[in-house]
Formats: sequence, structure tokens, C-alpha cells
Amino acid sequence: MAEKIKIALAGNPNSGKTTVFNNITGTRQHVGNWPGVTVEKKSGLIKYKGTEIEIVDLPGIYSLTAYSIEEIVARNFLIEEKPDVVVDIVDASNLERNLYLAVQFLELGIPLIIALNMVDVSDARGITIDVKKLSEMLDVPVIPTVARSNKGLKELLGQAVKVATEKREWKPVNICYGGDIISGIDDIEKLLEKNDTYSGKYPPSWLAIKCLEGDQPILDMIKGDEMIGQACFKIREKINKHILATLDQDAESLISDYRYGYIVGITKEVVKRERESRLYLSDKIDRVLTNRILGPIIMLLVLYGIYEFTFRGSEAPVTWFERFFELVSTIVSSILPEGIFRSLIVSGIIDGVGSVLSFVPLLMFMFFAIAILEDSGYIARIAYMMDRILSWFGLHGSSVMALIVSGGIAGGCAVPGVMATRTLRSSKERIATMLVLPFMNCGAKLPVFAMLIAAFFAKNEAMIMFLLTLLSWGFALVAAKILRITVLKGAKTPFVMELPPYRLPTFKGLLIHTWERTWMYIKKAGTVILAISILLWIMMTFPGLSKEEINSFKDRKGALIQEFLSTPGVNKIVKTGEGINSFDKYYDIYTRGSERKKEIVRAYDRVKKGIDKIDFDEQGAALEGSFAGIVGKALTAITSPLGFEYRVNIALVGGFAAKEVILSTLGTAYSLGEGVSEEPEPLSVRLQKEPGWNQLTAFTLIIFMMLYVPCFVTVIVIKKESSWRWALFAIFYSLVSAYVVALVVHQAGLFLGVGV
Repeated sequence: MAEKIKIALAGNPNSGKTTVFNNITGTRQHVGNWPGVTVEKKSGLIKYKGTEIEIVDLPGIYSLTAYSIEEIVARNFLIEEKPDVVVDIVDASNLERNLYLAVQFLELGIPLIIALNMVDVSDARGITIDVKKLSEMLDVPVIPTVARSNKGLKELLGQAVKVATEKREWKPVNICYGGDIISGIDDIEKLLEKNDTYSGKYPPSWLAIKCLEGDQPILDMIKGDEMIGQACFKIREKINKHILATLDQDAESLISDYRYGYIVGITKEVVKRERESRLYLSDKIDRVLTNRILGPIIMLLVLYGIYEFTFRGSEAPVTWFERFFELVSTIVSSILPEGIFRSLIVSGIIDGVGSVLSFVPLLMFMFFAIAILEDSGYIARIAYMMDRILSWFGLHGSSVMALIVSGGIAGGCAVPGVMATRTLRSSKERIATMLVLPFMNCGAKLPVFAMLIAAFFAKNEAMIMFLLTLLSWGFALVAAKILRITVLKGAKTPFVMELPPYRLPTFKGLLIHTWERTWMYIKKAGTVILAISILLWIMMTFPGLSKEEINSFKDRKGALIQEFLSTPGVNKIVKTGEGINSFDKYYDIYTRGSERKKEIVRAYDRVKKGIDKIDFDEQGAALEGSFAGIVGKALTAITSPLGFEYRVNIALVGGFAAKEVILSTLGTAYSLGEGVSEEPEPLSVRLQKEPGWNQLTAFTLIIFMMLYVPCFVTVIVIKKESSWRWALFAIFYSLVSAYVVALVVHQAGLFLGVGV
């Protein structure tokens, strides 16, 4: 005898659920009450093609949140009894409202079928639903029915038996609820997985969502484990406090908004109305902002406006920060005696970390502008429009949010971007997205780009940054296309984009979001970047010059000094080489004196310039002979066709750890090459004076940085989300891509005479 299967019928009140139940079970019904409550329980036993089926009619509910007895009964049955399949009866004429319960079933992960009931009513109202597309988007079977006339019920029952006999595992669907909620879900989920009682019986992700929603029965249950319970409550309190401060609502409302946004994304794609109903304000705005022609134009104008706002607004504060670190460097240099310790403080720390921190104002302006887009809901519209492009290149529409999070506009991070790919159903689309995320212009790259743009493209800063954004997207999409037709060949899956309602951002919320991201950058500069800067300074300082080399430079200085001392009239003022600087107090007087005195001034200038040149050569030789210099020089055999000299190679090697290190390393490397008598200058000014540096070199370095290996943390996260094979592949293919593209750019520039 075939195994008995259990089917649960669920749905909103007045969706036709009872009619479906009655027509399928007929007179074979059993009516009673659910244990412990007065809510009516209906069940029926039928046979279908030799299969015995128990059909349970759950109470009519709107959600799985425990607000009513009916919702508690339905939820407890699903979790405790674990039916083989749930058939959700959905009113086709009110699809958007009815799908809210279906989304919660998807969150729970239970095997699901949608019975699209009352399609005759929806047809009469001029509503056409693309059933096939709806099924693809939800990734569940959808059967159109008219229960009162038995239309479609045989197909529905057959599909239910098919799904039930497949004995599918419960697989919760990941829906994007925004960065704050997702981070809370991840943190709570990790805690709950430590307790087998929870993780074995309930999907941990669903429990985490319910915890953040404040579902009292779930909260009471979690309290049973005091240690895990307290930790979960702290996370919930922190997330709620943060959302309240930034968006002026609680976590439960925000989750609800994103569910409805998910549903709106579906209905926009599958529902067509002959007679448009009254549009909500968000829908009216979307008619313009997501228009197929106007939408992309407005999007590009908005992005360009962000860069104009960022560069123009931050120009003065960045200059103030640069001057501040120059002043600190000057003061410290005047206090500390010349030697290894002063070099560590000035070149290793102040010039290294200061180069990174000087661009904090620029990042603040960038983060503020992006916070406006996020808090208003426009980011989701950008994602919605970009789906049309992404599909051409083999990426899933949901990939767009991961790309934006990673720096698709600028200032993001690839680490949360990689984690955001969890919402993608197809493993091949997910891995393809992971592999191209590092091409985005993350917040770590932005200060380096800004410095190089300020040095070599100062008249067109916003335009160049806008161009770099378009290039990063272009490189990512081309790479994705190549991956999807080669190593990650496979079918595309349908796309659902959440479109939350527009909100007017609060100034307080914008400031909090801006400061949070800025503070993360500052903390990284004061910890990770500081540590790596010191390590790289050590590698760029030791083992140092040999005694013979030091004596050689000393002898060259001595020869110059003796030449000066032999100048007629000098011995009356300067007696020894050690006292040569005492001539400074006579300099102005002698400049206006006789021809003989002017000759002494000219001799003094020659000596000072010669000594500065010897100091420069000495420090350059020390840098070239250092551990880092040896590595950098060795790499020039590979990077010289790109126009990179050994100090750039040192910075790029450091960038493997974190991209911000490139800026601090360049600051340290070019600081070590300065003459000791030179006034401290911003790195951008130093590079302008360096031989071999020009617009072509700067642009080639920007392109190489945009594409070359992900930072160490991103590689680890890619490994965690996939495997070491793909993590190592990410390093290899991005490095090769960076080299090939940068080589083409540089050689083409030379051919056109740009870098000559």
C-alpha cells in the first residue's frame, strides 16, 4: 500500500479555501476543534490514483506571525506536523495582498504550491496574470483555479501529490530585507545554530526573522537557553534601536515593508491591468524614475550629481586635512632627532596613515549622498532598471544589489556584497556574481582614485570618477558574460526585485549612516592600515645600507663641503663642515653684497643642492636595497610595460591585504625618497614632480587597481561562501584581467602619444 501523504490548505479569509476543501474532499470530512482551542479543525481522507491523502484545512490567516489564535494554530501545525506540501489558496483578483502569506511560507521553507483561485473574477476586472512567469519568480508551481466550478482542481491535486511524493527538504528562501536586518538575521542565526533543539526543529533563518519581528512565542522559547537568549535579545535591541534612529520605524515594520516590496516587484512583472486603478504616490513617481527611456537618463544624471557633490563639497576639507598632516609631520621632524625613530614616526605612520585619513572628508560626502539614495528607496529602483542590462550578460537580476553594495556607485565593500549573493537561487549565477564583485569601486579604492584624480585630472574630477564607475560596471559585466559562457555555463533563473515605498530621509538618519561608514574607515586606518603601514615601513627601511655605502655617500658630501670651504672668503665665516649651516644667517646679506660675496652665495647654493641630491640618492638606494625594494624591483620585469616603477609595485603588493594600504604605502615610499631639507608635501604633489608619472601612468594604475586581486578578507569570504577553488580562481583571473587590460590601456596611450 502506498504511503499516506498529508496536504495542508492555507490562505487568507475569503480566498476560496473552504470551497477548494469541500470540492476536493466532498462528504469525507471530519470536523472538530484543534487541541486546546475552540478553533474549528477540518480534515478529510481521500484517495487519488491509488495514493491515500489526508487534507487538512487550516484556519484562514493573513500571516504566520502569532497575533491571533488562528495564526498560532496554523503555524504550530506546520512546524509540528510538517505536512508534505502546503497549498496556498490565493485570490487572483487581490494578488498583491494575498501573496504576503505566500512570502512567509517561502521564508519558512515548506514545500509550497500556489492555487491561483478566482481567475474568472480577475479576468472580469481586466486583470491578466502571467501564471508561468509567476511560477518562475516564486520558484513554486502555480495552478489557476475556479474552485466553485471545480476548474483546475484536478490539476491542483495532481501537482500537490507530485510535490508531496518528492519529499522535498524544507529550504527557506532568502529575501533581501536591507543591510541592517540581514546582519541581524545572520548574527542571530549563528547563535541559534549552536542549539540543536532550535536548529533541528525550526529553520534558523526563520527563527531569526521572528526574533527581530518580536514574535512573543518565539522570544519566550529562545529564553529557555539563557545564554543564547540574552545574546539574541541584545542583537534585536541593537538592530531595533539603530533602525528607529535612522528610519523612524521598528524592525517588524521594516521587514513587512520589504516583504511587500518583494511582492510589488513580482506583481509589476506578472500582472497587467486593462483599466489602471488609482496609483499610489510611489507608483506615480516610479512611472517617471523607472521609465524605460527617462529612467536610465535620470539615473546617470543622479550618479554624476553625486560625484560633483562629493568632489566639490570635499575639496576644501581635504586640503585642510592634508595641511594638518603636513604640519604634524613638520613639527615632529623638528622635535625628533634625525634617525630611524623619526623615520618610523614621520614616514611610516604620519605620511602612511595620514595619506589615508586625508580623504576622510571626501568619503563622508560620498557616504552622505549614497545614504540619501538608500534611505529614500531610490537604490532599489536603480537595481530594478539594471536588471534589464544584467540579464544580457548572464547575471541574475538580484546580483545588482550585491554589485551596488560592493561599490557599484562607489564607497561600498565587496565583503557584504559577497554575502548578499545568498539570495540567488542558482549556484552558477551566485558564483559568477561573487567573482565580479571585486571589480566595483569599493570605499577602499576610492581614496587612491581620488588622490590620483586630484594629482593628474584636477579639472575634471567628477567626470573622471563618473567614467570610472561606468568602466567598473563594464568590466564586471563583460567578465560575467565570459564566465557564464565558459566555466559557469548554465540556464538563467527569473528575477524578483523588491521595490520598497519611497521615504523622505531624516537628516538624523543620514548623519548616522554617514558616520557609521566613515567611522569604520577611520577604525580600519587606525588599526589594520596602521599595522600594515608599519610593517611595510620596516620592509622598506631594512636591512639598510652597508657601512661601505654609507661612507661612500658621506665622502661625496664631504667633497662638496670641502669645495665650499675652499671658496675665497668662506673660511672667515665657516670654519668646519659641521658648521656649514651657520652660513644661513649671512645668506640674505651676502646676496645683496659684492660680487665676491654673491659668488659665496652661489657656491653655497650648489653645495646645498648637491647635498640634497646625495641625500635623495642615499635614501633611494636604501629603499631599493630594502626587503620591499628587492621585491618591487624584481616585479618591474613584469610591470614595466604598464609604466609602473618599483615603488608602485611595493604598494600593489601591500594592496593584497587591503586596498587602503596602497595609498599609505605610496605615501611612505615617496616620503622615504624626499630630501631631508624638503618641506612635507601632499602625496598628489609629490607624484606630479616624479619622473615617469603622468596622466597615462595614473590612469593605468587606476584601471589595474580596479581589476586586480580582491582584498584578503574578500577572498576569505568568497571561500566561505563557495570553496577554496573559487577563491583562488578569483585571485588568478582578476590578476590576469587587470594586467591584460592595463597593458592595453598603457600601450595604446603610448601609441597615441599620451604618455610621451
